[in-house]
Amino acid sequence: MSDDEKGTGLATVFVSFLAGAAIGSGLALLFAPKTGKEVRDQIRDLTEDAVDKIKDYAKDAQDKIKATYESGKEVVMEKKTIISSAIEAGKEAMEKEKTRISEETKA
Repeated sequence: MSDDEKGTGLATVFVSFLAGAAIGSGLALLFAPKTGKEVRDQIRDLTEDAVDKIKDYAKDAQDKIKATYESGKEVVMEKKTIISSAIEAGKEAMEKEKTRISEETKA
C-alpha cells in the first residue's frame, strides 16, 4: 500500500471518527436531563468545535493535494524533457541514416 493510500485510509477513519463522535455527543446531549438552553449551548459549542476541526482537516487535505499536484507536475516536466531528447536523437539518427543511404546509392 503506498503512502498516499495509507493517508487516504487514515483520513477516512479520522473523518468517520469525528462524525461518530459528533453524532454520539449530540444524542447524549439530547437524552441528558438538562434544560433546553443548556442543551442548545452545548450543541452549539460541539458544532463549533467540529466545524473548526473539519476546517483544519480540509486545509491539511488541500495542502497535501497541492503538494502532490506540484510533485506530479515536476515529474511530467522531467518525463517530457526525456521524451523530447529521445525524439530529437531519433530524428538525428534518421537524418544520418538517410545521408548514409543517399551516399551509398550515389556511389
